[in-house]
Amino acid sequence: MRRYALMIVTLAIVAGLVPAAALALVPYSQNFEGMVQASPTALSDNGWLVYGNVSSPTNVYLYGYGPFPAPNGSGAFCAIDAGQGGDPQGLQQLAVYSDYNNTDHGAGNLIESNVYREQTVTAGDVGKTWVFAFDAKRGNLAGASEAKAFIKTLNPAAGWALTNFVSANMTTIPETWSNYSISLTIDASLVGQIFQIGFLNTATFYEPSAIFYDNVDLHEDTNSGVPVAALPGAELRQNYPNPFNPSTRIDFALEKAGNVELSVFDLAGRHVATLRNGTLAAGDHHVVWNGRSDTGASLPAGQYRYVLATVEGRVARSMVLVK
Repeated sequence: MRRYALMIVTLAIVAGLVPAAALALVPYSQNFEGMVQASPTALSDNGWLVYGNVSSPTNVYLYGYGPFPAPNGSGAFCAIDAGQGGDPQGLQQLAVYSDYNNTDHGAGNLIESNVYREQTVTAGDVGKTWVFAFDAKRGNLAGASEAKAFIKTLNPAAGWALTNFVSANMTTIPETWSNYSISLTIDASLVGQIFQIGFLNTATFYEPSAIFYDNVDLHEDTNSGVPVAALPGAELRQNYPNPFNPSTRIDFALEKAGNVELSVFDLAGRHVATLRNGTLAAGDHHVVWNGRSDTGASLPAGQYRYVLATVEGRVARSMVLVK
């Protein structure tokens, strides 16, 4: 989680410089097979952007640069690679790594490199849960280099503040392909905000940092069996930290006193834990969940939904437990 504050500053700058079209969120799927590996604009032509920022060895922010159309094969940020996959991945993959064209590597500064796509949230997106799924395997990442995949939202009406950051740590994944996914539920407070999916790396001294990705897919989750919608008279906030291990805090607010149940479900819609059940006063409330079921069993890593139920209905958000 180091350099988290730096990421917030960087992402705000990115969103402020790249206007997004006012269209509803749309699915996206890419296996990189149809892209021309030799084309320097193969990724940018498909809507991919990059942004870099630099901090000192003690995490003091120095400067940011970009956004730029995503390069392909220039030694900076990303490239279409070939021959790294099995049958499910096909011939071509996306390699994401540090900006090795930035000479501040040699000064020991930390180079954070972001590769991403973005859209704008509209009223029609409220109540929908979007899943960012992908295949990944470790490339040559070594030393102190770090890597993450992310979903984030930024609020242009509040100085491009980062309002959601859901990530998966790619730093220690194996050198074999596996499937990964993270998700975010859209609530009414996110209308007009920027929605981004992508990958980032942080490296210094030109240390290796590559991770391979394939079968990138953004889709609406319609099969979980857990309701997602705006809820009159109540607000369910994003848990933090997220992802989490071993525990996370969930905040919610009620406009008036009433019976409340706050529960956790897995993505198959199975109830795994009840966090609060009873009558609560109007105002702000919170609970802390330790990643265990009602029986005390430690639950496996993965995505879960926490659902707030009142007499008005139910509303849900997503969270990620890591081990």
